Amino acid sequence: QVQLVESGGGLVQAGGSLRLSCIASGRPFSSYAMGWFRQAPGKERESVATISRSGLSRYYGDSVKDRFTISRDNAKNTVYLQMNSLIPEDTAVYYCAAGNSWVGGSFDYWGQGTQVTVSS
Repeated sequence: QVQLVESGGGLVQAGGSLRLSCIASGRPFSSYAMGWFRQAPGKERESVATISRSGLSRYYGDSVKDRFTISRDNAKNTVYLQMNSLIPEDTAVYYCAAGNSWVGGSFDYWGQGTQVTVSS
């Protein structure tokens, strides 16, 4: 198993930036694909970005392309989500997850989430 803890959420004005971090413990971090997901009130959970075990392959949801960047540091057991040009529609609880594939796979381990609020 792997345990995940997110940090870095908060309140930011539209146009601003935040960087989320997720540190993993347990099984070797490099054995997992990682992803960031979000869920806004009254909406379904949405895939924001995923990254392969090596970090060489990445996926972005259409709503965040060219604004968000996912990265990982396997030596630090950490995955990041750099969020730029934030808009109010980005307001949600953001979750870090670990899984068996960065695309088309399942994410079996989840963090507790961190709130991101973007004011207009």
